[in-house]
Amino acid sequence: MSVSTSIRARANAVMTRSDKEIANVLLDLAHQRGVGKTFCPSEAARRLADDWRPLMPEVRRVAASLDLRATQKGETVDPVTAKGPIRLGLPG
Repeated sequence: MSVSTSIRARANAVMTRSDKEIANVLLDLAHQRGVGKTFCPSEAARRLADDWRPLMPEVRRVAASLDLRATQKGETVDPVTAKGPIRLGLPG
């Protein structure tokens, strides 16, 4: 593999975030908002990566493992299986 090919391969590699990093951002956002307030999981993904959309499934998966409430149109949902936009917040 040439040097330029190696550099391109590294540049194109997807940067992954650890579950702990994702959890820290999710909990930080939740605590900043407080009980009764919600946020979009994409806010967490945007804090973690410039190219944030591919990170959304991981953000939702980690959110499901935390003490957060996921809602859609005001109803509690599973953040992993819910289709469409959801909101996350501290349970109240």
